[in-house]
Amino acid sequence: MGRCNFVNMPVTPAARGAARSNVGDGDQWEGLTERLRAYGANYREFSRRFAAWLGLHSTDAEALLEILAAEEQGSPLSPARLSGRIGKSNPATSAVLNRLEAAGHVVRTRENGDRRVVTLRSGSDVQALADRFFAPLGRDVGALVRGYPAADIARFEQFLDDLLVVMSDRLAAHSDAFADGGTDGEQGGAFRG
Repeated sequence: MGRCNFVNMPVTPAARGAARSNVGDGDQWEGLTERLRAYGANYREFSRRFAAWLGLHSTDAEALLEILAAEEQGSPLSPARLSGRIGKSNPATSAVLNRLEAAGHVVRTRENGDRRVVTLRSGSDVQALADRFFAPLGRDVGALVRGYPAADIARFEQFLDDLLVVMSDRLAAHSDAFADGGTDGEQGGAFRG
């Protein structure tokens, strides 16, 4: 059994064969996973630099970016949902939100009929700051995307959607295995199908 470079998880020979039959040879599969990993690393680096530019801890900037993205998608987050997205406990997320709120970057609102439900909104100036920081990257990526046929972009979006489902399902299975008191038995065991 080999290792998938993308997430350092075991890859069964059957999965490797299926990937090769659909993607090409093993080098192409490994090249694809390496590029996805590199994209994630670059995304984290942009987040880190955004944090430094705002004078924030990287975790605070990560939370702020999640809040901004959710707002842009029309699905603002609650503190509990933010906690899941940034992988922090509820108390740690509260500390992050307290710092972001004190800096004026986040506002906690009660928009729901149930006044106990807290909705996270960006502060009045933070979207303009994020736009200013990320605008050059947005222009460059926009130009890149416009260079491809719409059908290719749609196919790539479908691939990414499918990849996210597979990864989310595997993460849920991993969480369930440990929640039930099980252990993975050996390195990577909980990720096996």
